[in-house]
Amino acid sequence: RIFILAAGIDKIWGDEQTNMSCNTLSVGCRNLCYNKTFPLSHTRLWVLQILTVSTPTLVYLGHVLLVIRKENKMRKRLQQKKDRDGVDKVPKYSDESGKVKLKGVLLVSYMLQLVFKIVFEVLFIVGQYLIYGFIVMPLEITCSEYPCRKQEACFISRPTEKTIFICFMLAMSVFSVVLHIIELLYLMFSKVKNRKRRSSGSVSQKVQHTQTNPSSRETVTVC
Repeated sequence: RIFILAAGIDKIWGDEQTNMSCNTLSVGCRNLCYNKTFPLSHTRLWVLQILTVSTPTLVYLGHVLLVIRKENKMRKRLQQKKDRDGVDKVPKYSDESGKVKLKGVLLVSYMLQLVFKIVFEVLFIVGQYLIYGFIVMPLEITCSEYPCRKQEACFISRPTEKTIFICFMLAMSVFSVVLHIIELLYLMFSKVKNRKRRSSGSVSQKVQHTQTNPSSRETVTVC
């Protein structure tokens, strides 16, 4: 979306208010029609959307860098000691090559940033609908309030191209929401599956330990 927005925004939109032509010379009528139809420019709304949706990812990356930095310091302290006696913690979120393991606090942080991105995307989709109504860019808009003298008509430049651009950005937003929901559900099911696997593994180990040590049961019976 950033690439498409940067590549085509100036050529398609440009200065919307200047390019809009009206069939009147009344001073301020064109400004009124533009303000009434577009209280917030599409381009500024999309830039704000991209910045807002990207913020949770940036916060998560900052959290990851903080965790890696702490574990690198911890790893250096472990290397300085010949034995690990007296060391409370060992690195568990990253290895020596710097590869991050998505578990524990990092997993929760990653899932939270997905939730926030979904919420922000949905809010901007709803906000775009509430501000502009339908996704089709109108060819003609009419204004009758002062300073327009009567029912004046104003015409928007390149309405078809703008409609295609609006549909594309809306489709990308919906696609992003769907992908984030799928990823979130996948992480949740994987977490539940791994927890069940660990619990079943611990139960099987207890059963095997009991079978290999029958004397323990006999001792309990005698007591």
